[in-house]
Amino acid sequence: MTEHSAVTGVRGRGGIVSLVESTLALDRAAERPLTMLLGPRGSGTSELLCVLMEQFGTQYPFGYVKFTSGQELLPRYALGLLARQLTRNLPNYRHTAFPRLALGLLASDQDLPHQALTGGQRGIRGALTDLEKKAKQQHGDYLAAYLTVAQASIDAPEGASSSARTLLAAATDTSARSWAGRWDHSTAAWFGQHRLTHSSDPWESLLELNRWRHQGDERDKLRLDQLLCSAFLEDLRTCVKGLFRPRSYLLLLDETHTDHGREFLDLLLQARHDDTVLGRRPCDPLSVVAGCNRWLPRWGPATGEEWPWRPREPDRASLADWHEHRPSGDAQDTWWYPLRMRDLDRDEVRIHVEQQLNTHPELTPFTTLAPFVHRLTGGLPKAVQQVFEVLGGPNVPQVPGPQQNLWLRDLPHRTVSAGGRKPLLVDAALDDLLADFDAADRDRLAQCAAADDLFVGAQLLGRGAELFTDIRSRWLLSAPGTLSLHPWLRRMLLWHLAGRAGAWDTAHEVLAEHYASGEQRVQELYHLLALERVDEVAEYLVTLRNTAQTEEWLSAFHTITAAPNRLAHPGGPLELRARLAPSDPGDQVTVPAVIRDLVVARWLWSDPLTDPGRQLSPVLADGFVHLSRLWRNYNVALVNEAERYRLTTPTRTSPMLGSGT
Repeated sequence: MTEHSAVTGVRGRGGIVSLVESTLALDRAAERPLTMLLGPRGSGTSELLCVLMEQFGTQYPFGYVKFTSGQELLPRYALGLLARQLTRNLPNYRHTAFPRLALGLLASDQDLPHQALTGGQRGIRGALTDLEKKAKQQHGDYLAAYLTVAQASIDAPEGASSSARTLLAAATDTSARSWAGRWDHSTAAWFGQHRLTHSSDPWESLLELNRWRHQGDERDKLRLDQLLCSAFLEDLRTCVKGLFRPRSYLLLLDETHTDHGREFLDLLLQARHDDTVLGRRPCDPLSVVAGCNRWLPRWGPATGEEWPWRPREPDRASLADWHEHRPSGDAQDTWWYPLRMRDLDRDEVRIHVEQQLNTHPELTPFTTLAPFVHRLTGGLPKAVQQVFEVLGGPNVPQVPGPQQNLWLRDLPHRTVSAGGRKPLLVDAALDDLLADFDAADRDRLAQCAAADDLFVGAQLLGRGAELFTDIRSRWLLSAPGTLSLHPWLRRMLLWHLAGRAGAWDTAHEVLAEHYASGEQRVQELYHLLALERVDEVAEYLVTLRNTAQTEEWLSAFHTITAAPNRLAHPGGPLELRARLAPSDPGDQVTVPAVIRDLVVARWLWSDPLTDPGRQLSPVLADGFVHLSRLWRNYNVALVNEAERYRLTTPTRTSPMLGSGT
């Protein structure tokens, strides 16, 4: 299912593609944003970078680098990789060259021999020429050496289409000869004139670079990286001058939340700001798009209160929006353009699967399950993909009905393909979203997931504010500013919690006691219902009808019956309802009997894994009609509530139509 994932199911794609198209078409010296695609793992950032590669990779020089966690990618390697890709020949443009960057990399590459250090210009130049010749003999050209030492950083991301893979292979072809750019005395002179070097003599300044790397401290090494980044940008400014030159170059940076990714972003931003604002140079012609699965520490606390930016919606991304909201040009923050990736809506989930039917016809029987998949995953793109991969496997009931619903109830324990392995869906999901959490923290987080308010759960059952901050910084809350886990992550954690002996009861008992001590009865009953204490919930709602307005009563009803469940009964939702809310022996339709039935039905209906086919929608609709007749003062509101569930009632032709709630 990877062939089409780069062009389908990528949320907010249209607005971001238009934004990048606009930045690439700007005048060469125009200021451009550093566009950040923010979202959790699986949110579609890597896939969107592939879309941009496909869309613009044949028209503009582009470079792609992935800063994989645990892999050491020094800034010099990243610059070499990007420069080598940008030198690829395109029919409409003259060749792009990087003489300053190549000379700076050469000068700092190896510890220069004694004759270079004492031989003046001739000795230094001769030593550098010898190094360059050796690299060309071994790799074909100097910059190609960087493709060899950091090959894993230019591997196509998961989900890349064949078109994106072909473009990336062409840009990183080690057999294709390139040209770093001929350097001479004028190139060396640029280093002597740079603000970061101490010697104004061109060749002595190159010796400084060598000493910084091989004999210097951490500050010297940072200064070297800053200088190399500045050389990279200056080469690009020179390359866009004249005829048959691109207006802009496209940089696609993946996983920039990692240590080396953050380091590279900092250097790029520092070099652009220093050159443009402090050095009064024209802005570099880079259109940068970076995927980031974390809140970056340089932005301040993860609450975002101290950062002048508020992440923008990707669908409405534009240069005009960036200019309207960017802070003052004196601050480095002015260059960011943070876009918070959103989840797929129900229609986008349906389109996602329909567009894959040509290559995956086995999914055809499951197109009507799109509303169920949306309810279950919250629209997280990777989760949607994983669920449909499970559905495309063998022995899945294809006909909507009780047998299919029972099969879907155990979906987290079905296997999914993942890099040649066959893990359970629940394990694959948690491995993706919680990649750097150890087993102990995952267990704590599963307990915290019992609480709808994660901050409360973390205080009582986790590591307090630290765990909550870790989750927020990974964009794993349901939405910015909320206190709830993303619904897909929460459902998988609750499934994990239910499988641990005694852990479910302990978590919900602790939370119920907490809310009882705070006299928050509705929140307490939420957790008592999770413990299957249906009678207490029903009795409270029967009593509440005597004192509350309809809206207040419905609000309490909805809040309580949204509680999670761990019902392991083998039957379907109708059988579960019959067990938990048995019929009155005298078949009398009374307010207590109807309310109890509504509590049970709504509780089961709220969980897509408990009622995948929404079989309880007509039960809820009929229950509110009965209640409206018994509770005459509130007739209109309850009839409207009945109608809401009637609209989600399954039909023969469309068995899974739902409201998406």
